[in-house]
Amino acid sequence: MTSTIQTYTLTAGAAGPVAVTVTEGGAGRPFLLLHGGGGPQTVAAFAELLSRHARVITPTHPGFAGTARPDALNSIGGLAALYAALLDELDLTDVTVVGNSIGGWITAELALLHSPRVGRVILVDGTGIEVPGHPAADFFSLTLDQVSQLSYHDPVKFGIDLATLPPAILAAMPGNRASLAVYAGTTFADPTLAGRLAGVNVPALVVWGDADRIVDPDYGRAYAAAIPGARFRLLNETGHLPQIETPDQLLAAITEFVEADALTAR
Repeated sequence: MTSTIQTYTLTAGAAGPVAVTVTEGGAGRPFLLLHGGGGPQTVAAFAELLSRHARVITPTHPGFAGTARPDALNSIGGLAALYAALLDELDLTDVTVVGNSIGGWITAELALLHSPRVGRVILVDGTGIEVPGHPAADFFSLTLDQVSQLSYHDPVKFGIDLATLPPAILAAMPGNRASLAVYAGTTFADPTLAGRLAGVNVPALVVWGDADRIVDPDYGRAYAAAIPGARFRLLNETGHLPQIETPDQLLAAITEFVEADALTAR
């Protein structure tokens, strides 16, 4: 499936004009796909898979993959406002927003902005809330190998080998890490978010890997419980990155949810 890459200059909140690089492919029902702290390459293959069935818009969070991040864009909420502006720029409606890890957190904040362009949201092993007894892993204290061990059901098969990564991805990793720290902080949580999720007024699905040890399944269940009417779906033999480890399971969960919601809306 052929994809295009375009840069949009958007204005959202105090951040002022921000250049956002967006990859787009496919046709049909629109999906906004938001990557996590590993960068846009963590959702690239899944975007290709999903674009066989839908129109998929995948922005790169400013500061990731070598892109620029203005100093005033320094929060998850700021990213959510930026992507609300992107949906306005593209003049999209009935958008399904799908976010993994901090992308799930951005998705939650975007739902709370009540953009009329957002039809439903899907959080995939999202971060952002505080759950007593179930903290997110202390990411910045971990080595890359330790992150892989916590991220995958099968880290031997899916773990990252630095020696095999393309030079461009290696070069972008320090910037990705620095931007992640700015957006998500050291705890990957906003203590106010869980309470504010009661304000979500669009259909929501929370998808979780049963082997996720970055944020465990009970954390995911608490996330779903905080969102009115949200459904919870556990994926088998799956870690923190279902779009990489079990993409067919994730695609099936997304498709089932979106199609069921479309039938309900008729």
